[in-house]
Amino acid sequence: MKLRHEYKYIIPVEKLETLRKMISPFIVPDQYAALNAANQYTVKSIYFDSRSFNFYFEKINHEKHRKKVRLRGYNNQTTDSIVFMEIKRKYEVGIYKNRVPVSFNDALPLFNGGSIDNLIVNSIEFPNSMDDAKRFMFQIKRKMLHPVINVIYEREAYIAPYNNRIRITLDKNLRSSPFPSLDELYQENRIKHTLQGYFIMEVKFDDYFPSWLKPIIEILKLRKEPASKYTLCIDSHKMVRKPLNNSGYTFSRTFNINHLQHQIK
Repeated sequence: MKLRHEYKYIIPVEKLETLRKMISPFIVPDQYAALNAANQYTVKSIYFDSRSFNFYFEKINHEKHRKKVRLRGYNNQTTDSIVFMEIKRKYEVGIYKNRVPVSFNDALPLFNGGSIDNLIVNSIEFPNSMDDAKRFMFQIKRKMLHPVINVIYEREAYIAPYNNRIRITLDKNLRSSPFPSLDELYQENRIKHTLQGYFIMEVKFDDYFPSWLKPIIEILKLRKEPASKYTLCIDSHKMVRKPLNNSGYTFSRTFNINHLQHQIK
């Protein structure tokens, strides 16, 4: 599995159009964005975590080795919707991802003890699907993970025409729904918006950061910084609260707290 790098930038929406114009000579919409209006599609991801929110704390404690486990779908549900079981791992500075496609209708029974043997098929694009599906279900069962939040946003997705491994995404209108059931993946219930007035640019590449992007970042005065949509949305609902006496963290199912402003300073 090839090492990937991922740089993130939290950017005010008033810079969006300028950024688009500046990067447009160097990129084209990816094959999926090109099928939709405005070169964008909607991403919906149910994230799993333990009862103690171990994955959340791996991120906010800046652990060098950490992971996210999620079920991801796109746009609206149809009779043949495909979703992806994903494990995203961070090792030091590199990103690795295990990703398995499966029918949404077939995926739901898997979490109730169903077998993956007749549902997962290796393909040219996903040659390790069976092994990756087993890794995914191992994480779910071994760590007793449960759905904690559905993270939703619109994504403009671009690639460099000379190197499709250089990928730039502009993620807008970040919002989330707490403690969803798996069959609510395509629904937007109890929605709360996060990072209002901002969008997130992600730059993904294998070996070298694209040289043409460096002066654009300098001109627009952008700054590389942590921008985990998962932790931002968890914080926006204040699902994890630290007592005033600093004796430890507690977990809440109250969902009416504004997003944390320090995330974007």
